[in-house]
Amino acid sequence: MFWESVIIAFEGLKANKLRSILTMLGIIIGVAAVVAIVSLGNGVKNQIEDSIAGLGSNLLIVTPGSVSPTGVRVVAGSITSLTYKDSQAVAREIEGISYVAPSASGSFQIVYGNQNWTTTVEGVTPEYMFVRNYSLSEGVFISNQDNITRAKVAVIGQTIAENLFGDVDPVGKTIRIKNSPFRVVGVLSEKGQSGGGQDQDDIIFVPLFTAQERMLGITHIRRINIQVTDANKMTQVQNDIGTLLRSRHKIKSDMPDDFTVRNLSAVMETAANTTSALTLLLGVIASISLLVGGIGIMNIMLVSVTERTREIGTRKALGATYNNILLQFLIESIVIGITGGVMGVIVGIFGSYGISYFAGWNTVVSIPSVVIAMSFSVAIGLIFGIYPARKAALLQPTEALRYE
Repeated sequence: MFWESVIIAFEGLKANKLRSILTMLGIIIGVAAVVAIVSLGNGVKNQIEDSIAGLGSNLLIVTPGSVSPTGVRVVAGSITSLTYKDSQAVAREIEGISYVAPSASGSFQIVYGNQNWTTTVEGVTPEYMFVRNYSLSEGVFISNQDNITRAKVAVIGQTIAENLFGDVDPVGKTIRIKNSPFRVVGVLSEKGQSGGGQDQDDIIFVPLFTAQERMLGITHIRRINIQVTDANKMTQVQNDIGTLLRSRHKIKSDMPDDFTVRNLSAVMETAANTTSALTLLLGVIASISLLVGGIGIMNIMLVSVTERTREIGTRKALGATYNNILLQFLIESIVIGITGGVMGVIVGIFGSYGISYFAGWNTVVSIPSVVIAMSFSVAIGLIFGIYPARKAALLQPTEALRYE
């Protein structure tokens, strides 16, 4: 009886193709929208996590300037509260730290031959490469000796290498930064774009002391990049750094910090939670069309009951029970929900890949989202099919047979 009802349901769908497609359209759109939106949300979440992880694992960044109680940050560019000695003190006195890498940066025009390019030049120490997860495709990185001697050497990113040198090997060549000659000693491996869309390969590294004294004309630093040994110690190390710097800067207890310690793990967690919440909200909004599809199913099933009143009377007269009729119409309703759900999943998956291909956005199709969307489509078919099925099952044989 069960499989016979399934066959009858499919025959009914084939007999009224246009009506069946229009009935399933709400389910198809709803399921496709849920799958596509959740895939897009997962893609954005993964991109944010990869972007922040690409900056460095277990990373704390100390910058000058504080955050006011209103959440507005004091402009850091004009504040000189951090020094190289602060970074040394952090490395020396705080436990649970792998590397400490002070840095200072500015924007300069770079010239090689008849080519020029404007980019960020960052003064760093050797530890910077490990803290910020950089690697070399060729050559060497900045050394301690380069810093001590204020050497005019540079390590360039892939974007610089492509735009200034083309097919020429940059290592050993001389570029001019602020009209001063710098010898290229290394080329960074490609890192791609950050989560904010910034080109992480459009950068040049030079020795920190060289940048401070010969390019920027400053004695302070603009960041202290810190890698913590254990992710579970991030908060403790962050607090210890705050206590140490307040002591070094002689900040009174009733005064705010003149620096900010950012925990990128906390930033990543906050960003991931925000993305998940937004994805859930959009998924719920998209699922409203599933309810619309359910109303369509109920409507068409009521029409079907009306059209087949004499058939129902005949079956009851031949011995069909209440449960037989109820089961038949419930199965027909569920078949519509399942068929619409399957088609919706297919449309949603192709839609996700279409978004990724044409818009360039990262999408990740997850099995749970597909299962949940399919479960909803089946549930919608079942719930909205109960009333029409019950109405059909309650028809009296004599009245049904007399129906015109």
